[in-house]
Amino acid sequence: MVTAVRDVRRALGAGRRGSQDRGLDSPQWRAGAFHNRLPAQVVPRGGRLALARDFATKRDRGRPRGPVRVERPDLPAEAGTLAATWLGHATVLLEVEGHWVLTDPVWSERVSPSQLAGPRRHHPVPLPVEGLPPLAAILISHDHYDHLDTATVDALVRTQVAPFVVPLGVGDHLRRWGVPEHRILELDWDADVTVAGLRITCVEARHFSGRGLTNNLTLWSGWAVAGTRVRVHFGGDTGYTPDFAEVGERLGPFDLTVLPIGAYDRRWPDVHLDPAEAVRAHRDLRGEVLLPVHWATFDLAFHEWAAPVEWLRKEAADQGVSLALPPPGRRVELDDGAGDRASGLALEPWWEQSV
Repeated sequence: MVTAVRDVRRALGAGRRGSQDRGLDSPQWRAGAFHNRLPAQVVPRGGRLALARDFATKRDRGRPRGPVRVERPDLPAEAGTLAATWLGHATVLLEVEGHWVLTDPVWSERVSPSQLAGPRRHHPVPLPVEGLPPLAAILISHDHYDHLDTATVDALVRTQVAPFVVPLGVGDHLRRWGVPEHRILELDWDADVTVAGLRITCVEARHFSGRGLTNNLTLWSGWAVAGTRVRVHFGGDTGYTPDFAEVGERLGPFDLTVLPIGAYDRRWPDVHLDPAEAVRAHRDLRGEVLLPVHWATFDLAFHEWAAPVEWLRKEAADQGVSLALPPPGRRVELDDGAGDRASGLALEPWWEQSV
């Protein structure tokens, strides 16, 4: 019991002490908290008690009925020019001009301050964290448990030397967990840093943050990763914002967009994209191929398990958007030197066997 309590306290992270004590000089920081540029409803319509009641009574609607297909990644000895391996939820192993970049790494069984309770995986991670190749950068979009996992951070500190590139304030959690200072790069929206020859830009997202009872002491973001000729946008977790179009004009076009499509609901329309909004955001970003994430791994909303991808397929077909739809673990190569990116896409409806 003592160990479990200690683990929960550690998972909560830096708490109130970090961002406020450091006096962040950011346009997003006002009155002791970070804010979206556009108003965003964070407390669900009907209140938290009504939401908790609905979650307690929704049963298995958001779960797959059968085992989820998972493939062991077939990774090359060296990173390619442009490829992606979706490992589940928002965790993606990107290959950008010969460099490996990992997004929102979560290897734990549950996304919660305690591994005794909370949303549990529908499928295993396709490879162990120790099986990752040498990373150039680890990108974190925000501090929610399904995007920032304490045990995974610990493992990456032991097994990798890459920096953690994070939005403002998230570095305080990392410091609390013993991440060396030289491995923490904190950015505000519109700021950028060059890592291993890749320009990594912190871009606006419309969301919120918090690992306890207090929200918005750390910032949330998406990330744009650019080499000399390849550009990737990782959306993290976000609702729709017109800033997608500005990012597309300023930093695009993007060869690949990695955007969330799941955990949407009418109770929180401002802070999660639904599949139609994800297609709209992809087009705003001037994206070529869209890889959908943030579905299939954890049950975090009220829609059925495969509803996000089925809706996305229809919207993408109607809008003429190219999708990559690999099962977890399948590497998708989008630049094999032949110039035909469509040939590398995984498009079979693998999820149907689990519905």
